[in-house]
Amino acid sequence: MSVELLEKYFPNLSENQKKQFAQLEELYEEWNEKINVISRKDMDSLYEKHILHSLGIAKVMEFEPRTKVLDIGTGGGFPGIPLAILFPEVHFTLIDSIGKKITVVKEVSETIGLQNVTAIHGRAEELKRKFHFVVSRAVTQMPLFLSWLKGKFEKDQFNRKHNGVLYLKGGDLTEELSSLKTELFPLQNYFENEFFETKKVVYLSSENFSS
Repeated sequence: MSVELLEKYFPNLSENQKKQFAQLEELYEEWNEKINVISRKDMDSLYEKHILHSLGIAKVMEFEPRTKVLDIGTGGGFPGIPLAILFPEVHFTLIDSIGKKITVVKEVSETIGLQNVTAIHGRAEELKRKFHFVVSRAVTQMPLFLSWLKGKFEKDQFNRKHNGVLYLKGGDLTEELSSLKTELFPLQNYFENEFFETKKVVYLSSENFSS
């Protein structure tokens, strides 16, 4: 599986976007030899389990130009880097507490020519900036995650959804989300691959928790 998989679900990719997505495989293979960015067994399914999974957020939310997005616990750059390729006029800040992984984010972004990514080594709760949306890929339980977001949201609204959180998560979320007013978007509605059967995007407006 490679860029053709992405084109199946995102048929309007520009030639430059296709080129950038195509470069990711070799870059992550190289970095994985030095740092365990992605589990070894997942490298063969990089485009499905990491890149397309990250782009699940784009099926739920098409960010408008000038939107500022924070990716918390980005690891080697997921979901931030695939989203930054897809939305070149949106600015993405990718943060992780592990410095080696942020090195990978910086190098990959620079190599493929991304102009809309800022990579930060640090903890999200200590970041003093504001964003329209926060994205992440199952870094922790949602209530704890939300506690890191106090004061993180811009007041201006210009996307079709209210500023808030778009969180990639799998499995049964009933208990974890029981006290929260969320919208769930099953990724099997957008992608037919078996991997996505239990995967979801959880959307939570910042109006519904203290920001």
